[in-house]
Amino acid sequence: MAGLFIDVKVDAAVARDPALVRKLVEACPVDIFAAQDDGSLAVVEANLDECTLCDLCVQAAPPGSVTIVKRYE
Repeated sequence: MAGLFIDVKVDAAVARDPALVRKLVEACPVDIFAAQDDGSLAVVEANLDECTLCDLCVQAAPPGSVTIVKRYE
């Protein structure tokens, strides 16, 4: 289940790219992203509502590949 306030959508190609996965994990100050054992990206759903909307994940990835969906607007 996604967060109550936001959801994060990540392009499948980005989620499989170990270099981009590392960038996303490092960029997020509230640990929404984690690297799985196979190097792919996991979204830590328990942390989604901690998002500060800082946009660092969007900036760390190729344009349009990470989207933050606000559920409250």
